[in-house]
Amino acid sequence: MPRLFWKFFATIWLTLATTLAVIIVIVNLFQIPPPGRDREYQERAIILTLTANVLARDGEDAAARFIRTSEETVPLGLRLSKSTESLACADESTAETKSILKDGTCYRISVTPQGSFLLNVVDNLALLVPWLSIFIASTVAAAALAGYLIRPVVHLRDGLSALAHGRFDVRIGDQMAGRRDEVTALAHDFDSTAARLQELQNAQQRLFHDVSHELRSPLSRLQAAVGVLRQSPAKLGAMLDRMDREVERLDALVGEVLTLARLTAGSGLPLKTQALDVIELLNEILGDAAFEAQTRDVSITTSVDGAFRAEVEGELIYRALENVVRNAVKYTAEHSGISVSCEAAAERLKICVTDQGPGVRRDELERIFQPFSRGKEAVPRGGYGLGLAITRQAVERHGGRVHASLPDGGGLAITIELPRRPTSPGSADTRDFT
Repeated sequence: MPRLFWKFFATIWLTLATTLAVIIVIVNLFQIPPPGRDREYQERAIILTLTANVLARDGEDAAARFIRTSEETVPLGLRLSKSTESLACADESTAETKSILKDGTCYRISVTPQGSFLLNVVDNLALLVPWLSIFIASTVAAAALAGYLIRPVVHLRDGLSALAHGRFDVRIGDQMAGRRDEVTALAHDFDSTAARLQELQNAQQRLFHDVSHELRSPLSRLQAAVGVLRQSPAKLGAMLDRMDREVERLDALVGEVLTLARLTAGSGLPLKTQALDVIELLNEILGDAAFEAQTRDVSITTSVDGAFRAEVEGELIYRALENVVRNAVKYTAEHSGISVSCEAAAERLKICVTDQGPGVRRDELERIFQPFSRGKEAVPRGGYGLGLAITRQAVERHGGRVHASLPDGGGLAITIELPRRPTSPGSADTRDFT
């Protein structure tokens, strides 16, 4: 048994035992006799007194008849003896004997308790029963209560031990069946924590797998270029250009991974915010995107007016907005258009970017925000599937939300909702009011 069980057990047992002992002591102080034994003593005293009265009034024969009748009714071992020596009546009467002097003869009336040894044992047991009751009752109650209190602690300890050994699939909420208290709530919080840790572990393993997969392709091409150079040094220029492109891809991939890792690792750190006009920032991004979209004859229709000054970390919000707009330019169909709209409320800004690309399946609307995820029907156009994951991390760190939807006319719509001030805990305000 755990040590905490014995602490609970000892505390409860001592409390119960002390309470019952105090009750028994109070009863003894008031000298409350056992009902059965007190009645037996009274019967003996009455029989002895009645026999003595009959003897003193009606004589020996009447007393003898009374004794026979009494023994037939209540057998108490009543006897009558006599002695011619009057000095025999000098002995004091007791609870079981009574002496009567009549006509110069000393009569001795006695009652012999049936089974006197057994009665002594019963008397002793009567004294021990309350204390035995205290011991048994308090022990059983203390063990039951201590077990009830310590059982969820044991389950929680086993669960934490499993987490410490990397078993994030452990759950203890089902083992609290029948309980509806704070301990049950703690068990469900533990299960939620374990589920979140399991989710993060799976995401980490998936991220490692995806990063290694994405790195393998450019590295393989670099190795192939080096092999070609060794065999044909005359192709140095072409191979160097190819190696430059692969290095640029590697650099872009590493930069995206580092950005995502920084956002994930710093999710509990305060933001370094400054006052920025988010709509103005979006217009700058749209201006650059419109210039790049000309090569694919893609137009950008905007409904972005007014101003929305918010406390944000500029770099994160810039990356979030840029990733969404560039994704729309990249995946929309050629000779099509992109629609960007803003709705500014008192404390929240809603930005919606809609393209006319192939879109994604409905069951992929959440999966595209995971690292290295793309829609299965998306046309490969470069990139590594990290843009939307970075966008979600950046916006959620500010207390906002990002979600995808399928417009009626086709394509994909990404909606960003950004609060005027971060609502995530621990965000730091670095504004300079001087």
